[in-house]
Amino acid sequence: MNATTLNGAQILDDVQAFLSRFNAFPDEHCAPMLALWYAHTWAAEHFYITPRVVLSSAEPGSGKTRVLEVARHLVRTPEMTFSATPAALFRMVGAGPLTILFDEVDAIFDNKGGGNEDLRALVNAGYKRSATVARCKGDAGNMVIERFPVYAPAALAGIAGNMPDTITTRAITIHMRRRRPDERVEAFRERKVEEQSAPVREALATWMEVVGERVGAAYPDMPEGVTDRAAEIWEPLLAIADFAGGHWPETARAACLHFVTAAQTNPTSDRIRLLSDLRTVFADRGVTRMSTVEILAVLHSMEEAPWGDFYGRPINARQLAMELSAYGVKVTAYKSGGKTFKGYVIDGAHGLGDAWARYLPEEKANGNSEGEQP
Repeated sequence: MNATTLNGAQILDDVQAFLSRFNAFPDEHCAPMLALWYAHTWAAEHFYITPRVVLSSAEPGSGKTRVLEVARHLVRTPEMTFSATPAALFRMVGAGPLTILFDEVDAIFDNKGGGNEDLRALVNAGYKRSATVARCKGDAGNMVIERFPVYAPAALAGIAGNMPDTITTRAITIHMRRRRPDERVEAFRERKVEEQSAPVREALATWMEVVGERVGAAYPDMPEGVTDRAAEIWEPLLAIADFAGGHWPETARAACLHFVTAAQTNPTSDRIRLLSDLRTVFADRGVTRMSTVEILAVLHSMEEAPWGDFYGRPINARQLAMELSAYGVKVTAYKSGGKTFKGYVIDGAHGLGDAWARYLPEEKANGNSEGEQP
């Protein structure tokens, strides 16, 4: 294939069209994002960051595995695994280049996203090119430190809820859903897919080999409001889209805004969810302070929130204080109607307002009134 005749926009169009034949996605932004992510695996060594892709769903049978199966025919040096040990993955990544496609990854973490610290360390640290994970090697009398390079693109699929926050905050997440009867995809036949994907993969690999170094050195403009880690995650994909040209710069930024907004709307941890729900509670009541007793009553009544069954029982005053203390928010005594209450306030050094401003997106004007509730 003549590299000088490669058309980046057409190549990405072909990748998107191919993967869309076998997958029914929840929205139009998923396929272009994946096409860009597949492209970045062919030039990952030129980027400082390799964003993780997380495929989650509420139930099995939602197409997560199929996304990985198709990806295996389009990404660079795929390693599709269900239960590889951290030790094996350390060595495979070190021998790289490698693209990890990890299915049923939720099964190796507990229901709070904990457990399997070695694998979590590999996935977390491998997000940055310079990262290594140090491990001891040898017996007690002859111990040496071995540093494993762990930088590698990774896509991880699993049931929603069990993925550690430290992974999801480094990822672009697709919330897969089961197909409706009217949503049609082609049957996935391995040999046929392997044959038909070959020219698409070859064109993608050749193009990225030509432009990879220049793409890795680019500083693409971010959509308004995309900053910090979100910008870090999307930089490689937007850089590739800009080099491709055509509709891709606009398509990629639309996808970026979609996924970043979704990540901000869907809290990634219990604590962030608690901060968000408390901001809503205070805003709905138009108050600047509330007692712990009233806050707990409201939290317990929120049907779609976890506070009525917080790991087996309703969240209590001690748990509430513990969760909020991580943000410097503390219980405050205040007077109302001649009585003294203990609860939480918005303003002040230990108030909720500072935590809301720092950790929640686009704080809404809460229209607080002068009236207070105990």
